[in-house]
Amino acid sequence: MRRKRRGSAGPIYTFAIVWLLLAMSTDVSGLAGFLVTAGVSLLSAVGLGYLLGRRNRKKAEAEEARAAQEAEKAGEAASKKEEEKSPYSPEVQQIIKDGRIAMKEMGRLYSSIQNPEVRSKINELMSVSDKIVRDAIDDPSDVPQIRKFLDYYLPTTIKLLNAYDRMGSQGVSGENITTSMERIEDMLDTAIAAYKKQLDALFANQAADIQMDIETMNGMLAREGLGGKSYLDLREFMKQYEKQQQYAKDNDIEEQKGSTANG
Repeated sequence: MRRKRRGSAGPIYTFAIVWLLLAMSTDVSGLAGFLVTAGVSLLSAVGLGYLLGRRNRKKAEAEEARAAQEAEKAGEAASKKEEEKSPYSPEVQQIIKDGRIAMKEMGRLYSSIQNPEVRSKINELMSVSDKIVRDAIDDPSDVPQIRKFLDYYLPTTIKLLNAYDRMGSQGVSGENITTSMERIEDMLDTAIAAYKKQLDALFANQAADIQMDIETMNGMLAREGLGGKSYLDLREFMKQYEKQQQYAKDNDIEEQKGSTANG
């Protein structure tokens, strides 16, 4: 909190001193002498007050700048200390940091843009993006793919949403504005599909590992003569897995339709 500064008494003393000095050499009993003395004294007091105020403002600005620098240094030190304690690699930490910045900006755009359909799409983009970023924690081997997503796809989407927000806030309709906003709205549907495809691609390695584990388990069970009902059917497992994935996608579509209708 900024401290309240008391006004300086210097201008008052200046007024009184100048008045006394002029009163000693000027007849202040007359109207003209009184007005001259009062005017000069007042100007002297105002001038000194301006100089003192300017000096105080510069001093306050310097103090605020110094406090801001100290706060920035303290924040950087705390961030560095947090990174040093983090169990994640520097690459994963950077992914998390960049993801938070992007999510914060998309959240701002969600609040600023008034179109309910666009807001619903932004919400879905944020949800998928957050899952992509979190995958860097669960599977650091996916960092190169996620890095590409954060360096190009997500910033480009945010750039277009910012353009949409600026054009929508103009309060006028024109051919260029309307056409551009419609194209961005259409692009969001493409972006949602691409984001989901990117998220699904991140699980390709895990799917391959699951398949290998199942084949290994089937081989072990066969060698031990433990087949029968306990035997793991790879094809049946994959069918069940695909059904679960399709069920999840159908639920996402239904939730999107519901949120759009409610919006």
